[in-house]
Amino acid sequence: MSRPQDLDQASVVLYERCGVPVVGVRGEYDLHSITPLSRALGTAAREHTKVVLEASGITFADSALLNLLILTQRSVDLRVAAPARQLRRLLEITGVDAVLKVRSTVEEAATC
Repeated sequence: MSRPQDLDQASVVLYERCGVPVVGVRGEYDLHSITPLSRALGTAAREHTKVVLEASGITFADSALLNLLILTQRSVDLRVAAPARQLRRLLEITGVDAVLKVRSTVEEAATC
């Protein structure tokens, strides 16, 4: 059984929840696909004090995403909402979950 290739293609959408910018992402994030997400987080961080990354649609993440999250956390109050299982495991294994504020939902991340 094959799956459509576009399921893993990285995409970024911006929206607002409770007055907080939310960067919603889908797909795979690695060295080759991280740039649009990096730009979106950078723009949101320059304009706001808190940013939520809605991460439930991430199907793959590697050190490029981890690095981006850590660097973003240094400049803004970054909240990671609803990380997909693979990302949650990656955050736990590397200890990055102790550095980031990981929340179950976008609403919880935006209001806490």
